Amino acid sequence: MIETRQHLDALRDAMRRVRVGAVIIPGTDPHQSEYVSDHWKFREWLTGFTGSNGTAVVTLDQAGLWTDSRYFLQAEAQLQDSGFDLHREGIEGEATIEEWLVEVMGDENVIGIDGRLFSTVEANRLENFCAENGFMLATDFFPADSIWEDRPTRPTNPAFVHNESLAGETVDSKIDRVLESIEAAGADGVFMASLDEIAWLFNLRGSDVQYTPVTIAFAYVDKDNRILFIDEKKVTTEVSEHLNKYGIRVRAYDDVTHYLERIKDYHTVMIDPTRISDALSNAMQCQKIFARSPIAAAKAIKNQVQIEGTRRAMERDGAAMVRLFKWIEENSSNGINEIDVWERYKQERKRMPNYVGDSFAMICGYREHGAIVHYQADSESSSTLASEGLVLIDTGSQYLDGTTDVTRTVTLGNPTDDEKRDYTLVLKGHLALSAAKFPKGICGVNLDVLARMPLWQHGMNFLHGTGHGVGHFLGCHEGPHSIRMQINPTILEPGMITSNEPGVYKAGRYGIRIENLLLVTEGEHNDEFGEFLQFETLTLFPYDIRLLDRSLLSAEEIRQINAYHALVRERLLPLLDGEDAQWLNAKTQEIK
Repeated sequence: MIETRQHLDALRDAMRRVRVGAVIIPGTDPHQSEYVSDHWKFREWLTGFTGSNGTAVVTLDQAGLWTDSRYFLQAEAQLQDSGFDLHREGIEGEATIEEWLVEVMGDENVIGIDGRLFSTVEANRLENFCAENGFMLATDFFPADSIWEDRPTRPTNPAFVHNESLAGETVDSKIDRVLESIEAAGADGVFMASLDEIAWLFNLRGSDVQYTPVTIAFAYVDKDNRILFIDEKKVTTEVSEHLNKYGIRVRAYDDVTHYLERIKDYHTVMIDPTRISDALSNAMQCQKIFARSPIAAAKAIKNQVQIEGTRRAMERDGAAMVRLFKWIEENSSNGINEIDVWERYKQERKRMPNYVGDSFAMICGYREHGAIVHYQADSESSSTLASEGLVLIDTGSQYLDGTTDVTRTVTLGNPTDDEKRDYTLVLKGHLALSAAKFPKGICGVNLDVLARMPLWQHGMNFLHGTGHGVGHFLGCHEGPHSIRMQINPTILEPGMITSNEPGVYKAGRYGIRIENLLLVTEGEHNDEFGEFLQFETLTLFPYDIRLLDRSLLSAEEIRQINAYHALVRERLLPLLDGEDAQWLNAKTQEIK
């Protein structure tokens, strides 16, 4: 914390030199990524907060950090004595960043941001805010470049080709589809800053960002040009041959601004204002169409090769989960802790074909740590497990043929009536969403209530979303679709993958979350009412039948649990033998 306060002092000195009264610092990079390379973790360096979502705001005499409900408890612990106050987003009565700035801004009325890190939408919103309140917005304040003395360099890890046999579609085919979409909207070309979109379009992957297999680059495509802006050190012989095959030219990563400035005036380029930085958008002097990226929509709908690959990845992941949870049960009274669980799981997954790495940092929360939605164990906080209480494990993997994300909460012994009731209510919502059948044209917000209603009827709720999109050997958290209380107009379509993860969190006691991934599939067609969709459950791992309060379950819900467990046995037993197979059979025994 002493170091954090020194960083805060250095930032304020830089602000005074250029007469900036406040600075807003996001936790993202020039590509608007969820996970960023160390080179762009300025907010973390400044505050000590390591969560993936959070924005720091500093004035000459005050400092705050805003984050959402997933990180409230984590941020509260990490910000102690840092000089930063925690502000909880989405909580009634808590000031927003803008409300806080109006209240605390002093005589210096300039608000500084690094325009390379803010999307066009966010920068425009701040411009309007400043105009309405008599402030000035400076988008060229780059304190990280001057005060972060030991700043990590930009990564130069080599990119690699994601084979067409795994991707299920050629680069030419993808580009043709994208050009058709943008031409229909009146654009000649499209510029891309999102790392996952570039990776998908060019069938490239990398290791520049933790948990997401992408390579740092920009891209531009029109009918005559296919350009990848990337550090040439990252282009291996294999990648070079792949790019040449599809007519993709390589230019230096830092050439992107110069290139955009020189696009002809008569060209019209489509850009996604939520994904391109304000600095790059302003560099473009040509005609621009601001629209949601057509690549995000195309990427979200998986082809049959991707779907089948994901099914196979789920089988391998489920087998690794069996070995992990069996090991936890056998060793919970032997002094193992939360970090030991993560290390053991990585060992189990590494045994599996096509395994590349984690898709996010495992959450292993024992007892009260389970109530911290995005808890991260470290050497100081890690709890030792025992033969009682609940443990929540949320984890996922990147395989060459699919991305996984699964959460299970299990009892280590002597479950209480409250634990059983809450687990069963969460499971009821989870089952209701899994079994949903709905007409085409439905958005995730229309289904969200299914997962929450059992909890609502008992006066409980959870503040995070119920479902997020999942990529194919790409981002574990992928748009544009979602299932949540807030309105998202993206329609659910066959081929989309979404999580299903209701939960309930009792601070200081326990947390419960159950998560499977679901595939949107075609359902029944009714001549009178049109076409319907439904879900296929992709994740394969049993629920904890020891935590069921059967008085709360309907006959249909018990049938649904038994049918799912039969599927788990059918798909996982071929990958297991001996005691592992016996363990799975015991955990999936039929409920009468």
